[in-house]
Amino acid sequence: MVAGGWGDHWSMGWLRLPSVLYTFATAALVAFFTHRITADTTTKLRNACVAVALYLLFFSTFRYGRAYLTSAPETFWLALPMWWVLWLRVRTGRPATLGPLAYTLFGVAMGLGCAYKSFALVAPTAAAVWCAVLLSEPKLSWRTTLRTTVGLGWSAALALGIFALWFVLDPDPAAVWQEFVVAENAGKMSGSQGYWHAALFGIYPMWTQLLAYPANAGLLFFAVLAWGLALVPRAVQRTSYRALTPAQWTLLVWLVVWLVVFTIPSQRSERYVIPAMPALAIAMALAWDKLPRIGFWITLTLLTPALVLLARVAWVMGDLHIASGPQLAITLVAACAGLACAMAGFVNKKWCCAATLAAVLAVYATFGLMVAPLSGADTGYPHPVQDALAGKRIAVPNGFTGQYERYRFVLPGKTLIPFDAEGRNTGAYQPDMPPQERLPYLLGQFDAVVWLQDSLDQPQPSCLPQCRWLGSRWHVKSRHKAGEVTLANLWYPQEWLFRREWLVAKATD
Repeated sequence: MVAGGWGDHWSMGWLRLPSVLYTFATAALVAFFTHRITADTTTKLRNACVAVALYLLFFSTFRYGRAYLTSAPETFWLALPMWWVLWLRVRTGRPATLGPLAYTLFGVAMGLGCAYKSFALVAPTAAAVWCAVLLSEPKLSWRTTLRTTVGLGWSAALALGIFALWFVLDPDPAAVWQEFVVAENAGKMSGSQGYWHAALFGIYPMWTQLLAYPANAGLLFFAVLAWGLALVPRAVQRTSYRALTPAQWTLLVWLVVWLVVFTIPSQRSERYVIPAMPALAIAMALAWDKLPRIGFWITLTLLTPALVLLARVAWVMGDLHIASGPQLAITLVAACAGLACAMAGFVNKKWCCAATLAAVLAVYATFGLMVAPLSGADTGYPHPVQDALAGKRIAVPNGFTGQYERYRFVLPGKTLIPFDAEGRNTGAYQPDMPPQERLPYLLGQFDAVVWLQDSLDQPQPSCLPQCRWLGSRWHVKSRHKAGEVTLANLWYPQEWLFRREWLVAKATD
């Protein structure tokens, strides 16, 4: 809200800045604690760098680091209490106890983190800190248990109080209650299916939630999965837990408690355990030399065709004159670099893990370079068109909740009203109406409409000549229906990935 000036000005750079700062602040903490926990002085720096690379390359960091869909702030704030407990366990000298000030600051951090996403996150955060403090204590006593319980009770109450300030600061508290508390939080907790049916056969059943950490790892799915499976035999041995240091206990609790809370009491998507991903990065970095190579080899095997496909898409964008020659060239260079890294990982066993990280980075780089031509300064609508639409009501397509907000950067200063598109069907402006009828219907409701090409063979908007065609842009289809992408047309992305976006207005304006 602060970066966007409370909605008065929309600058992508300013809106992205908070996520970038939060992400790199968390990455810095990951590096610091990995360096501090590593016992071998010869691998301290390497492990710290590996941990940072893992955290930044996790798909959850990449996907949920966007301006309008981010988990970076909540990850930073909700992790602060765990970072402090971890600091108390790794620093030299006599272990310190947590006092009232620490628990108060915990509550502030938890409250700020919950304000970004959900008040329900108080539960896993407080539970993880409670278990981490008690299980990492040199000697457990009832006094410590009572002090920790009361302290975290105060932290949780303070966090909920800070979250409640939303109703005071927001100009429409009734909408916050209905849309956020009731629909997005309480509504998900009070399903009509029954607990066991939801837990076993619901949208997020238990068995899929057990794969939450590999799923959040994204391209590193099999590397994380192999690491987790390798730990299963040790997890059933009591002697394994006796050998854990206080810092290792803290990391273990951090990972387990977050997973358990969103697997057993309430089943949610893997996104809810993202605040524990820093602990996963540290844990994997500490065991870097012992990680099973099979997970990395599988990853390299899958990354190879992915890089080839991204290069193919970039090539097609060049043929369609979406990308310039230099833009295409640098994208292909990034793809070739990734393929070289993948080949190196297969050639030398010792290079396998590092080559996988480099190949994943190459995939992100290739993707970023590939889509760059679609968001340049010259890809918007001309200034005369923008000026002619000043103060007008414009209908824009909306494929999922909040997606239409991106048009605030394309059509700044305009009044935008979303209508259902690309399979979204909430009943907004006749989504079931045939396209040839729906476009005139929307033009009758609004001053102008941003309309997506109905089919690849459609040369112009169907409303012509009863409307004015003001401009066009390229649109990348992000959600596909079953059968739209097949092995037969996978090599021809121009058939399923790209469409034209047309800006049309009433002919009488």
